[in-house]
Amino acid sequence: MGKKEQDHKADPPPAQRLPLKEQNPHGRIFSAPDQDKCLDAVQLHQLEASFRDWAGSARRADVRLARRRILLIFLLIRYTGAKLSEVLNLDPEEDIDCEKQRICFGRRQADPGRLPRNVQVSETLFGEIQALTADLYATDASRGTLRVDPGFVRRKFYERAEACGIAKQLGAPELLRKSRAVELMQSNMPLPAVQMLLGHSTPNLTSAYVSFSEEDIQQVTRFFMEKESARKTSARNTFFGKIQSIGKGDIQALVELLTIGGHRIATVITRDSCQRLGLKVGALITAEVKAPWVMLQKRERQPQCSADNILAGIVERVNRGEINTEFIVRLSDGTEVCSLVTTESGHRLGLTTGDPVWVFFNSFSVVLLAE
Repeated sequence: MGKKEQDHKADPPPAQRLPLKEQNPHGRIFSAPDQDKCLDAVQLHQLEASFRDWAGSARRADVRLARRRILLIFLLIRYTGAKLSEVLNLDPEEDIDCEKQRICFGRRQADPGRLPRNVQVSETLFGEIQALTADLYATDASRGTLRVDPGFVRRKFYERAEACGIAKQLGAPELLRKSRAVELMQSNMPLPAVQMLLGHSTPNLTSAYVSFSEEDIQQVTRFFMEKESARKTSARNTFFGKIQSIGKGDIQALVELLTIGGHRIATVITRDSCQRLGLKVGALITAEVKAPWVMLQKRERQPQCSADNILAGIVERVNRGEINTEFIVRLSDGTEVCSLVTTESGHRLGLTTGDPVWVFFNSFSVVLLAE
């Protein structure tokens, strides 16, 4: 593989990184004081575009193939959060599960303290990975692991970062891995799912988490990967859980689910809907709540009201408009909940960033989505 390539096409300077609160409940995965030392979503997109343009601009077949190999390494780190060593030890023929669209990392590494892990990817990304590996392994001589010098990979990552106006150290593979963790948690992926994807241990497991199998977590991860790939952004208040009970009345049914973070969510749907969705105890389900249906109250005593779902959180952000104000509340497990109220009501609440708050909504406001 040649080491002479240096393409520098300056893009506009990246957008300002979005700050996260220092008391981020996900500090178990990475150090909160260093959160400014990773890429935000805009920068990740710019860096990916830089890699793609670079890989597609080569005229010589051998250079194009070499660049596509680096692009494959970048995509694997960028979307799976894998370590560089894990990616370079990957054998695409043996470590890629075409049926389940999963990639197995760590199978070839002799580390008795760490088991191999399977990482779920989206259907779109999986198709691209297959196309890239098909090009790379078109001949028997090139089969096996990716066989690239890690120092060479790092240089190319630094070059691509600088080419789009990003400090080169932010293009390091280990910072891409951390950036992926931040990106997933900002998209509300449950903490245990992020930990499993990155290969972290999960200390202090809640009673909710232990009731979820590895396959359950993989299914939740797949939902997020597909949602991200399709760029769906409308379902802001989303809870993933396992059905704990179904109480059926003559017309309606009360369905209670337990989220991975340990929150209980109740919803009332018709018996016909319950049957049509094929709901049963133990099944995984997605619950969504529209932002205007979410009510807030400053946290003192738990509100005495008829709402079936009452959750405690901290105000993360406040976006005030002329007519409406948007409050983003972070729950104890890191899940963000959005509430949309009139600006006049928002002023009466007197809530500011960092305030403890109760989030509550009625069971009739919860919509269930089955796979």
